[in-house]
Amino acid sequence: MKFHAALSGKDIVCDITSDRAMQAPVFCFSLMVPPVVIEGGTLITQTGGYGEVQLPELAAGEAHRVVLRHANPSFIAANRAWLPLGAYLRDGAETIALPRLPSGVADTPDSPFAPFDGLRLVPQPTQWQPTGRTIAATGFVWHDTPALDAVNALAKRRQMIPFSADDGLPVSIATDATLAEDAYGLTITTSGVTVTTNGYGGTFNAGVTLLSLLMTHDGELPLGQITDAPRFDWRGQHLDCARHFYGVETILKLLDLMALCKLNRFHWHFADDEAFRVEVTCLPDLWEKTAQRGEGHVIPSVFGAGISSGGTYSKADVATIIAHAKALNIEVMPEIEVPAHALAFCRIYPETRDPAENGQETSVQGYNGNAANPAMPATLEKFKALATEIANMFPFQYLHLGGDELPHETWSGSPAARKLMEAEQLATTDDLFGWTMEKLGAHTASLGRRPAAWEEAARGKNGGIGNGALLFSWTGQGPGIAAARAGYDVIMTPAQHAYLDMAHSEGQQDWGANWAAYISLEDTVNWDPVPDDAPDIAPRIKGIEGTFWSEFTTQDWEVEAMLAPRILGIAAKAWQPAGATSGPQIRSLAGHYRAVFDRMGWARNKAA
Repeated sequence: MKFHAALSGKDIVCDITSDRAMQAPVFCFSLMVPPVVIEGGTLITQTGGYGEVQLPELAAGEAHRVVLRHANPSFIAANRAWLPLGAYLRDGAETIALPRLPSGVADTPDSPFAPFDGLRLVPQPTQWQPTGRTIAATGFVWHDTPALDAVNALAKRRQMIPFSADDGLPVSIATDATLAEDAYGLTITTSGVTVTTNGYGGTFNAGVTLLSLLMTHDGELPLGQITDAPRFDWRGQHLDCARHFYGVETILKLLDLMALCKLNRFHWHFADDEAFRVEVTCLPDLWEKTAQRGEGHVIPSVFGAGISSGGTYSKADVATIIAHAKALNIEVMPEIEVPAHALAFCRIYPETRDPAENGQETSVQGYNGNAANPAMPATLEKFKALATEIANMFPFQYLHLGGDELPHETWSGSPAARKLMEAEQLATTDDLFGWTMEKLGAHTASLGRRPAAWEEAARGKNGGIGNGALLFSWTGQGPGIAAARAGYDVIMTPAQHAYLDMAHSEGQQDWGANWAAYISLEDTVNWDPVPDDAPDIAPRIKGIEGTFWSEFTTQDWEVEAMLAPRILGIAAKAWQPAGATSGPQIRSLAGHYRAVFDRMGWARNKAA
């Protein structure tokens, strides 16, 4: 079999060559959003971006051309990530995988960078007083300090420069109860290092600084005094494991990279339209029937699943990830995603949809019927059961309920929903959405957890979810500003600066989405979480978060060059004071951090 695809203006041109004659083959593939066929066959099935095209008879060895386009004319294929993913042929009862197209960010040579005149550290410390001297350090020696043991374990696990050495510089620990959580001081002299902290987090961050400096300064440790504290308590990175199932080792590796960047919140997005990937006792069908996606499964081969792919995280996997994160001073926030982004959920539990509903709502991903109906008794019952079990599995104080991208006018065609709205005096479907989120937020609070949700959860006549929820502002900073002024605490994760699934550049040989922006390394720092025209919201902005959605990720390694080096910009904005970093500075520091990425085996090369 041969398969080739290329972009040609708005078109996606696919050439398929079979190694044998086929009477009535079907071409199966996925795009970002719903496809249309311009020539070469007839579209016979479509679910979201997944399509099946009936082809004419194929002769052995002769190429057949299929020309596709996105049904939504505003979605113009931008780069290689927009080509058909997970393509295969169905010939009768047989499925035949087509050759994979080249995927991921293109491997490109390193470009020169301007050396950084200062401490080569990301994020930059609050204050650095150098002596102007260095010392050749082989590592460090310490006693009875679990946080430094964790840094040493990280260095060994990722085969980085040795952190512990019998002939290394001695490290002593001093306690200062006045220091903020995660803050630390470092005094580095020829005779040893003094770490001043108020607990595990500060000591761990001090150790990460020492390890990083050894790598970025080639073992010549700068002497002087560091005083350092984060601007925000919440310094996060999100990973979508619903669209693509990442192996546990990949997640552990990401947590290690986060720790090296002093990020301390892992937002684990394991539930969405396509799958619920954590083993739960309360709804076993949910994870058992969505573990695999593709031919013959509840969800077909959307987002490049191919003939069949996927997986589920066991309870033991969850415990491993939580414990690994905890040692790295990282908390894990789970997200269960309600009431939309629930396509698989609704297919497995049809009792969560009103059978009399005649609405035609369609999600931005092209799914029909992907929102559970709160007027059906099973809906809140099952969502509450999920929230209860997940809250019991994850010790972190926050449980993210999702709440984003409810299709316009969802439930407007549901008699049951209209009856509920009348009983609860709700005028619009936005009011019903807000009512639903408030009910689930209250349940979450009753579990001893603080609810979190995406920005849309503030909608509705009564102010939305309430219950002290933490909201994530993602379409831009405007909704976050509005939510903060309405009394919500907010995490800023604007897609134009923090969505690391966006392509680095406009080049067709690059990789990634572009609906929000093309995001360069500089773009990740050229903004402020508290805009100049909204200083009043500063007390409500609790942090920032980098985000990675996996619609076009089909192999774990593809995420690495998407995050690196841009995760350094997220780290800098989350830690450093307002105005303390710039595009040229982060670009220069990223050049020095190539050594860090390379030593830990992180594939960092990206398109220019």
